[in-house]
Amino acid sequence: MMAGEERGDCVQQAKLAEHAERYEDMATFIKKVALMDVALEYDERNLLSVAYKNIIGAKRSAYRIISNMEIKKKDGAEIMKKVTKEYLAQIKEELTSQCKEVIALLDDHIIKFSKEPEALIFFKKMKGDYYRYIAECSADDERSEAVENSLVSYKAAQELSSKDLTAIHPIRLGLALNFSVFFYEIMNSPERACDLAKSAFDDAVSGLDSLHEDTYRDSSLIMQLLRDNLTLWSSDIEKESKPQEVDDIDVSLR
Repeated sequence: MMAGEERGDCVQQAKLAEHAERYEDMATFIKKVALMDVALEYDERNLLSVAYKNIIGAKRSAYRIISNMEIKKKDGAEIMKKVTKEYLAQIKEELTSQCKEVIALLDDHIIKFSKEPEALIFFKKMKGDYYRYIAECSADDERSEAVENSLVSYKAAQELSSKDLTAIHPIRLGLALNFSVFFYEIMNSPERACDLAKSAFDDAVSGLDSLHEDTYRDSSLIMQLLRDNLTLWSSDIEKESKPQEVDDIDVSLR
């Protein structure tokens, strides 16, 4: 089979797997395309993002649930505390291992072959996201390293987006949303999170007149999430309350 035919088959298989909600299969198929060391096309990068977003999202959710149970079990029976702690460690290992797989794929086979600014920003943001997911469930040196790498990736994406994308572009908005979540949840800096989110929102409002119809829904959704988080975070600053779960987004335009 010719490389072009194999690539097309993998894309179609990934789309079928998505319809069947078989995200592990979806990731396997689209990973084959990434391993061909070619610049991913629009549909391919979105398939990659959706596949791993669903796989990792399920593991992040499981980690949060069991982590909350571990906290509640601190005064419970020793055997239950032991089982909960061990299961949490298993989920963490699966989560971090999967995130590192995605990051390696981005570094070794995707980013170096991405030449278009939009694609580069998309993947550097994605890299920042997956380091952030590692930081969420890690501690000590492992967490510090993940935090630093996430920050570097987000900053690189932000620098490119400020030059190459309009303020209303959904990828630039999605980057601002997730970067602000990073400051709020990981860096425990609601002030910086608010500053970033507000700046992105205000800049986007001024560009609404130039918004294309095909990206209106995506940009509007992210602007709403930015505004919702601003409301939540501003309230937290006033009340000095502990951080809560907030909205972030993987920008995968379909």
